[in-house]
Amino acid sequence: MQGTISFFILKYNAQRVKTISLRAQLQKSTIEFNEIVLKMAKEKKKDDGIQVLEDPNAIVDKANEFFSSKRNKTLVFGVGGAIALAIVVFSGYNYYITNQNTTAQEELFQAQYYFEADSLGLALNGDGNSYGFLEIIDEFPGTKAANLSGFYAGASYLRLGDFEGAIRHLNNFSSNDYLVQARAYALIGDAYMEQDDFDNAIEYYEKAVDYKPNKSFTPIYLKKLAIAQEQNGELENAADTYGAIEKGYPQSSLVNDAKKHKTRLQALAQ
Repeated sequence: MQGTISFFILKYNAQRVKTISLRAQLQKSTIEFNEIVLKMAKEKKKDDGIQVLEDPNAIVDKANEFFSSKRNKTLVFGVGGAIALAIVVFSGYNYYITNQNTTAQEELFQAQYYFEADSLGLALNGDGNSYGFLEIIDEFPGTKAANLSGFYAGASYLRLGDFEGAIRHLNNFSSNDYLVQARAYALIGDAYMEQDDFDNAIEYYEKAVDYKPNKSFTPIYLKKLAIAQEQNGELENAADTYGAIEKGYPQSSLVNDAKKHKTRLQALAQ
C-alpha cells in the first residue's frame, strides 16, 4: 500500500492535468445522462392515460432498454470510472498535503520566532538550518503553513519598507479567520498609505472594516479609513466614518478621539 501511495505522489502532477480533462468529460457525460433520464421521465404511456413513471413494469422496460444500448453502457461506465479516478486522486492529494503541512508547520515555528524577535531577514530567508517564510511558500505550496507564511512575509516586507512586496504577499493570503484576514486587508491599506495611494488604501481599509465586524478591531480599521479619507480630501466621508465609531462602538477607547475629529471635519467641510 505504501509503495502505491509513493508512486501516486511521484506522478501527482501528471495525474492532476489528466484529472482536469476527466472532470470536463465527467461533466459532459453527466449532462448527457441527465438528458436521457429526463427524456424517459417525460415519455407517457398512452394506455389509460397513466404516466410511465407511475407504472413499475414500464420503468423496468425503459431501464432495460437504456442499459441495453452500447452507447449508454459506455456512458454509465465512463462516468463511474471517472468518478472512481477522481476519488483516488483526491485521496492521494489529501494524504500528500497532510504530510507536507506537518513538515511545513515545524519549519514555520522557527520563522515565527524570528519574526517576533524582529529579525526579519532571518524570518524571511531562514538561518541555514531552518526555513524562512519565503522558502516555506516555495517548498510547501498549497499547505496552510505556506498560506500563513504569506501573511507573515507581507507583514515583514511592510516593516522593511518594501511596500510592493508586502502588497503582493498579503494579497496572496486568504483566511476565514475574523482577525487575521481583516488584519491582512488593513496591512495592505497601510502599504498603500505609505505610497500616498489613498484610493487603494481606502478600498482595503473598507474591506477590513466590513470583514466580520467586531468591537475589538473594527474601530481601529475605521480610524485608519477615516485618516485615509481625510488625506484624500473626502472630509464628509471621514467625518461619517468617525461617526461610525461613535455610534457603533461607544465602548471603544477610540470614541473620544472619534468625536473630536468628527466635529473638526464637519467644520472644515462646511
